[in-house]
Amino acid sequence: MRNLGEELNIRDGFISTIPVEKINDRSHNSGTNIVTTQLYAILEAVADRVEMHANIGEQRDNWNTHLLNSINMITLTAATMAGVAAIAGGIGMPLLALKLSSTLLYSAATGMLLIMNKIQPSQLSEEQRNATRLFKQLQSQVQTLLAIGTPTQEDVKEVMEKVLALDKAYPLPLLSAMLEKFPAKFEPAVWWPKNQVLQKKNFLHEGKQFNNGWSEELEMEMREVVKVVERKDIEDHVRLGNLALKINKTLAISGPLLTGIAALGSAFVDNGSWAPIVAVAAGALASTVNAFEHGGQVGMVIEMYRNCGGFFQLLKDSIETTLEERDFEKRENGELFEMKVALKLGRSLSQLRELARKSASSHIDEVASKLFLFWIFRV
Repeated sequence: MRNLGEELNIRDGFISTIPVEKINDRSHNSGTNIVTTQLYAILEAVADRVEMHANIGEQRDNWNTHLLNSINMITLTAATMAGVAAIAGGIGMPLLALKLSSTLLYSAATGMLLIMNKIQPSQLSEEQRNATRLFKQLQSQVQTLLAIGTPTQEDVKEVMEKVLALDKAYPLPLLSAMLEKFPAKFEPAVWWPKNQVLQKKNFLHEGKQFNNGWSEELEMEMREVVKVVERKDIEDHVRLGNLALKINKTLAISGPLLTGIAALGSAFVDNGSWAPIVAVAAGALASTVNAFEHGGQVGMVIEMYRNCGGFFQLLKDSIETTLEERDFEKRENGELFEMKVALKLGRSLSQLRELARKSASSHIDEVASKLFLFWIFRV
């Protein structure tokens, strides 16, 4: 060990700057150092994922904007050509070039719409935004653990499971692992390991409190909060998510169908027939449908409801798991836990207690969350 220290000193051009005692101390703490090193390695991977999801989310948001503008421009150009072909036919001008151009443009718009409606770029970009936020959240948790906690090998395993669960919930690949955009049933997102105990480590060591800050009143309050979240917030988000999913399915079918009808109509444009009216009207309707579906970002709304439903499901599971633990010392501190729940729901402590009191007396007519983000599209 002494020879190793001297060799390092000589190689760096310094003499006796690394005491042998420090090298010996580091060798004794190798177990702790390995865990810390592993957490820092995971932290680097999480930071890289944050950057990747942010970049890909921006790219897919650009897809939505550029594809929508291109398809609408193609559709309106084809409709204009079909109208001009009908007028030109009345004055004896050649129609073949205009008819062929209009038909080809409508056919191209139909193909592009089929692809765009399949991948739903606005929903993809919202997935990446949510993934970026959740990976940043995980990054902060690991940094907190390294700063004020005592990490163990179990913590490394837990963080690894969270990273892999997030990778599965919000995949980066587009073709091989893309989430189903039109599922048979709307379900909230799940980005946490199902077999993982959803309890946070208690970093409060400044003296012990009676029952670790928990009381019978606090437990009853948390149970009532769970009831409100389950009956109001989760139920509302699932209902509205299903509604948005049905609307999106209808729009996704209507757009390509209208451009296909317009392509057939433009192929039979002739003076005195209904074909020009069909070609122009179907093209105009297709542009309107596409603008509503992709300009209104209906896919993004679905993903927002899916993510918010998952948020409330995670909150519900974490409260229930904490209350199932009968050893109060193994729970997170009760006062800290109550404060975190209140902040997640956008309420003060007094408002959270008032909500629980109303729920207990069956006079509840409001949702648990007051955060504007979750209810911006509430109807």
